[in-house]
Amino acid sequence: MKVFRLSCAQGHGFEGWFASAEAFDRQCEAGDVACPVCENRVVTRLPSAPYVNTGAREPATVPVAASPQPANPALAAALAALKAHVLAHTEDVGRRFPEVARRIHYGEEDARGIRGRVTPQEAAELVEEGIEAVPLPPGIDLDGKAH
Repeated sequence: MKVFRLSCAQGHGFEGWFASAEAFDRQCEAGDVACPVCENRVVTRLPSAPYVNTGAREPATVPVAASPQPANPALAAALAALKAHVLAHTEDVGRRFPEVARRIHYGEEDARGIRGRVTPQEAAELVEEGIEAVPLPPGIDLDGKAH
């Protein structure tokens, strides 16, 4: 495995592990490499120092991950406001989302804001029935899990 220092077009640095330099190039061309902070797919390799085996063992250290900084503070603030609004004005129905959304749509339950989880197939079925459901943007984490 090759470990490359990478950077996205927004300047976020991160590392990636690839089978070879050619594998990295192929994955970049296919759009499979994205920044873990902002999901930007314009990624370049940065120069890195070669590994030199001196034979001496250094004490093991636990790396401390830096908190990712938002690429755009205004966007981060807007996403935080959206998250607060969704949490304050919706009920989490979890995996029952398709069932509850249908009951509300057909007047079997009182209208209210709900949030939950659906499979891609369930989402397509809701759209076919004319039931509005909006996915949350990437990075919105309501309960420790990205929706």
